[in-house]
Amino acid sequence: MQALADVILPVFLVIGFGYVARWRKLISDAQVDGVVWFTQSFAIPCLLFVAIARLDLGQDFDWRLLLSFYAGALSGFILGFAGARIFFKRDWEDCVVIGFVALFSNSLLLGLPITERAYGADALGANFAIIAVHSPFCYAVGITTMEVIRNRGGGMGETATRVLSAMFRNALVIAIALGFAVNLSGLPIPGVANDALDMMVRAALPAALFSLGGVLYRYRPEGDLRTIGFLVALSLVVHPLITYGLARGFGLSTEAMRSAVVTAAMAPGVNAYVFANIYGRAKRVAASSVLIGTAGVIVTGWVWLQILP
Repeated sequence: MQALADVILPVFLVIGFGYVARWRKLISDAQVDGVVWFTQSFAIPCLLFVAIARLDLGQDFDWRLLLSFYAGALSGFILGFAGARIFFKRDWEDCVVIGFVALFSNSLLLGLPITERAYGADALGANFAIIAVHSPFCYAVGITTMEVIRNRGGGMGETATRVLSAMFRNALVIAIALGFAVNLSGLPIPGVANDALDMMVRAALPAALFSLGGVLYRYRPEGDLRTIGFLVALSLVVHPLITYGLARGFGLSTEAMRSAVVTAAMAPGVNAYVFANIYGRAKRVAASSVLIGTAGVIVTGWVWLQILP
């Protein structure tokens, strides 16, 4: 229980502050959206840029780490897609969104702070290696599948253009690309700019967690409960279980395995709802899965922390 109190609950208290502030009308939806815009468009991109620019690519980018995590994520997408079609009789476009919900774990707003509190800031190298690939990989899978289904009979060139256009309008993807450019080129970041970036980085996670609470207040679990329960189980149990098994089988280091499994064990991220909203499909399922899954991490996250060495 000590891990629950020391590691997980502080993260969820910050989320809870945002939820209660919106519930008690201390802040409005517009103000929540303003904080979300600041974190997703500025603070978190700064965090990712700095982390990737300073990352030891040779040490942290271990193929076993990435394969362990992303094989689990892709399995979640396939199982979510297939389950939506076979068990819940959803149409093809809904199936893509439901698969995306199981694919896109909250690696940044939940996985990062929980790993840091559990194992310390020095343990985050593997987290950032996963996060560096996360948005490009997940959006590539989701957008490509959706565009192929929506443009059946259309040209592959048009589909590829849509995918690349959607990905490279994303601030997180741009920040990651710039971070790699600085890292690989060896260009130093000027001291003044470095200090300014560090100030933005310190604001990123607390503001993002608070705004996540405000966003979650809008979501009301209603209907589709069997589909939602299926997705939450894929996200909180199946994905981390596959990742844990592969990490052990590959002989991944304890530190890297912790980062991979904790990240895999997180609830669907808010980007799952963003994706559903972009295409106007399965929005209620996506929103409710984010809300219920985030609450479920309080229990399942603690369980995984007990299992991990």
